[in-house]
Parts: sequence; structure tokens; C-alpha cells
Amino acid sequence: MGEGWQLLTIRGIPLRIHPSWFVILLLATLAFQQQYALSLGSQLAPAALWAVALVTALALFVSVLLHELGHSLVALRQGVKVKSITLFLLGGVASVERECSTARGALMVAAAGPAVSLVLGFGLLASTHAASHVAPVLGQMVERLGALNLILGLFNLLPGLPLDGGLIVKALVWQFSGSQRRGVEVANACGRFLSLFAVGMGTVLLLRGGGIAGAWLILLGWFGLGAARNQKQMLVVQQALKDLKVRDVAQRRFRVLEADTTLRELSRLRLGTAPPIAEAGEGAPPADQAANGPAEWLLVCDRGRWQGVIDDAPLQSLPVQCWDQERVGDHLQPLSSLPAIPESAPLWQAALQLDDGNHQRLLVLSPAGLPCGTVERPELGDAVLKKLGLRLPANLLSVARRENGYPLGMALGQVARGMVSSGDVSPLTDSVSR
Repeated sequence: MGEGWQLLTIRGIPLRIHPSWFVILLLATLAFQQQYALSLGSQLAPAALWAVALVTALALFVSVLLHELGHSLVALRQGVKVKSITLFLLGGVASVERECSTARGALMVAAAGPAVSLVLGFGLLASTHAASHVAPVLGQMVERLGALNLILGLFNLLPGLPLDGGLIVKALVWQFSGSQRRGVEVANACGRFLSLFAVGMGTVLLLRGGGIAGAWLILLGWFGLGAARNQKQMLVVQQALKDLKVRDVAQRRFRVLEADTTLRELSRLRLGTAPPIAEAGEGAPPADQAANGPAEWLLVCDRGRWQGVIDDAPLQSLPVQCWDQERVGDHLQPLSSLPAIPESAPLWQAALQLDDGNHQRLLVLSPAGLPCGTVERPELGDAVLKKLGLRLPANLLSVARRENGYPLGMALGQVARGMVSSGDVSPLTDSVSR
């Protein structure tokens, strides 16, 4: 949807306005003006009617903002960071960093928004009589806002994602079944049914001359179907991150040097002028012949035994005259200095480790603890996309590799963190990484 324009910050939460919000503001103002024209046309001038309609529309969106703030403030109390609140065409949405780690917390966050709307609705309706004594137009405004807040609260309680009622269903199923995934599946199925029903009802209304009401139902249904499809894809992504192992996506993006290689040869290799490196001794993997120049990591062996890793520090610290006498074996760093992961680890652990440590790549270790490959973000993203039935074009994969990022902007690290925080997977143990 995009972030839109930031207006202000409330309790550290940025409030943003999406460009589509101005469309619904215009439509709401027009609808209120027509209503006020029927009931107050003889009491107010046309310009005043438009002004009252605009104020009512803005007050309605203040109610929507309070609804989203209800979600956000409860989320903050549950330890969940709220990234932003955005008002857009279909109302408002609060963007959170992750889901609650407990079903009870998720239930409280989901119920907070409708609770705010219902309290506002009943409170405004209860004050209608007093507002009418102040001014008839104020009484009508308060009454309309009260009724709309009740509708907003009750509509959001419909039991299907992405509505709050769907989140409540998800939390309840999660609580009683012990499986968040099962909760998402049930709530998503309910949401898909409600969306299809909305599209069907909207189509019937349009055919019978329902006009805006029918088009609005179809729009809501279309939005709901898109959200259901996205949620289903998210479940597939999470399952792929659990099912696929690091060995399934590992590449060999390192070269192997013998310990007696001179720093001169290391320099030539870094400049790309050295001949292909011969295969290392027995027990070591063959050197990686990367198409885009020498690999970033240079692992060092001595007669088939892994010794460590070398970088460019010796070339920078030693004079050129010493490069022919100095050997790479004299300037090694231990292999343990590289971020590593077992080849048997699931992909979600690799995604989490790459993001949490801000690493470019991980060294993949065999069951014996020896280097057997590397894993990077592009390989992870490509494997998950294939699991979704999507084959990434070579040029997009090349762009991802050049930027060392996930293809198509996939936030697999964030997905993995959500899986951990929800209890869908167990947290990393000390043996996973170093």
C-alpha cells in the first residue's frame, strides 16, 4: 500500500495519510452533504452544509484513528513495536513489527479496536439529546457519528481475516488448539467466505440499481480476497522456511588456498589476474570458480586440513617487498571467526541469523563441522519462491545478488522472527551459530 505522508507522531507511532484517503474523504463529505441537505437544507446555507459535511467526515476518520490507536496502545503494552498507523481508502491500518507471542496477547490487541469503536458509538448516541439542545446540527452530527462508530465496531467483529473479528477467531483457535497456524487457517477460510459473500451481494445490488453500496461491497470483498490470498502465501512461505534445509540451497562461494601460497599470489587473486586455483588437498572441497570474479572468502588448507580464513589485512599492513616471502598460512584467522550454520538447519534459522547479525553470507558446515558451502539471501529467497511455484528470472536474481538482498524485497528475516515470537518454531540454540 505504501507509507504515504507522515503528519505527526502519537506515543512514538508515526501517523501517515495514504493518497487514497483523500478519495474516501471526498466521497464521505459528499454523502454527508446530501444527508444534511435533506434534513437541514432549510436551516443552513449551501456553504454551511458543505462545511458541516466536511467536519463530520473528518470526525469520522478521527474515530477510525482512535480505533487503530486502541490496537496500537494495547500492542505496545504487550511489548510489540508499532511501526505506523496509516489512513487509506478502506479506513485505517496499524503496522506492527511482529505478532504477539501469546494467544491471549493477540486476543487483547485484536479486541481493542472494536471495543474503542463500540464505546465511542454508545457514548455519542447517549449524548445526542444533550448535543441537540446546544444546536440541532450538532445533535445530528453526533447521532450520525455514534451510529457509524457502532457500525465500524460491529463490522470489524465479523469473524474473518483481515478484520479484527478474524484476528479474534485466530487467537481463540490458537488458544484452544495450541497452534497459531491452525488459527490462521481457520480465520483465513472464514475471511475468504465473507469476501466471496460480499462480492456476490455487491454484484446483486449493482444489478438491482444499488449503485455505490454495491460497488463498495465488491471493493471490500476484493480487498478481503487479496488479504486472504496474501495470508495463504505467508503460510506457504513459513512452511517452506521450516521444511527446506540449508543444504538444499547452499552454494560454494569461496575459494580454497594452500597455506604456503604467497601474499603476492593472494594479491593477484584479489586483482583477478591469477590463474584458476588448483583443487585443494584430499578432504577439501574444490575451489569456487565464481562468474563475477574472486569470491569474498578465501579459506586456507594445509595438506587437506582446514587451517582458517584470510582477508586483505596482510596486503594492507605489509610492504609490497615482503609479499614474496610471506605466506598466507602466517596470517590466518580461525574459521570460527566466520558466521556459520549447520547444513541440517532449517532455512528460517539461516534467515534469522543473516538478518540479526547483518551478515552477507553464512559458512555452511557439514555434520563433521567442516566447511561445505555458503548460503546467502538471494539463494534463500529463490528457494522459497520456487516453493510458491514461482521461478525467478535470471536478471532479477542477478540484481538481488548484486545488492546482497532478498529477491522482490522479501523480508524473510522478519518472517522468521515472527515465527519465533509466535512460538511456531523454537528459538535458536547456542549450537546453531557462532
